[in-house]
Amino acid sequence: MQLIHSDPKIMMGKAVVAGTRITVEHILETLGAGETIEQIISEYPSLTREAVLAAINFGAEALKADVIYPMPENAA
Repeated sequence: MQLIHSDPKIMMGKAVVAGTRITVEHILETLGAGETIEQIISEYPSLTREAVLAAINFGAEALKADVIYPMPENAA
């Protein structure tokens, strides 16, 4: 089963965890803000550790594109 899904009818086509409206973007932002995988799963019981890891992998794969994103000097 594919854990990450995109459908134009769900969250405007953003990548989500299959069967939810939880976006990959939201998962990555939450992790970036310092929450742990366990905290995210606690907040969203429909998620599994495997789904969160799939979201992280999806984000990593998306960044492998040949696009360079300049970082502002004050970015952490």
